[in-house]
Amino acid sequence: MATLYLVRHGQASFGAEDYDQLSDLGRRQSLRLGQYFAERGLKFDAILIGTLRRHAQTLDSLLQGMGAQCEPLKWPGLNEYDSAAVIEAVHPAPLQAPTTPETYRQRFRLLKDGLTQWMAGVVTPRGMPSYAEFVAGISGALDHVRANHYGQSVLIVSSGGPISTAVGHVLQAPPETTIELNLRIRNTALTEFAFTPKRHMLVSYNALPHLDTPDLRNWVTYT
Repeated sequence: MATLYLVRHGQASFGAEDYDQLSDLGRRQSLRLGQYFAERGLKFDAILIGTLRRHAQTLDSLLQGMGAQCEPLKWPGLNEYDSAAVIEAVHPAPLQAPTTPETYRQRFRLLKDGLTQWMAGVVTPRGMPSYAEFVAGISGALDHVRANHYGQSVLIVSSGGPISTAVGHVLQAPPETTIELNLRIRNTALTEFAFTPKRHMLVSYNALPHLDTPDLRNWVTYT
């Protein structure tokens, strides 16, 4: 048996002109997760990451917390979908930046609708692959891990969309379930698979053991 850990990036810069940067809290979340791994003596035989800056920044802080160094394998198939393009595909009119609970809810309703239509092949958001191609990029990473790292501990640093899609793929869940998983995943949340050369098996999803103390409860974020 072997173990694959999937980590969602730390809090990014939601609402800023450039989302693809960790916030100060996102760096602290990632550092704390690395410290948690070090406290438990956990080491990784291989690391895969997407090619987004928030993935690399999360890994840098995580490795700092572990006191470790590793050259990751960059896997573009682990990159996140473009949420703005997904929303635009079902709501072409410009949206104001969300500033109230209702405008946040509206944005997430549109995102859920856009994801549903993208996954069903009804729309193809601008600049994005088909949903089948998106899944293939993620399942390809899982295939690579099974083929090359049986008996080892492997880490993937990615985003909520790819991680929830990996879980949905392994569980053969319907698209609606994958969307619900996606919209509830937290920053630096830990998902664990056991795997053999033939298959992956879900052990846990969306866990935050590194933040499970009263003084760190306000570090829990979703964006």
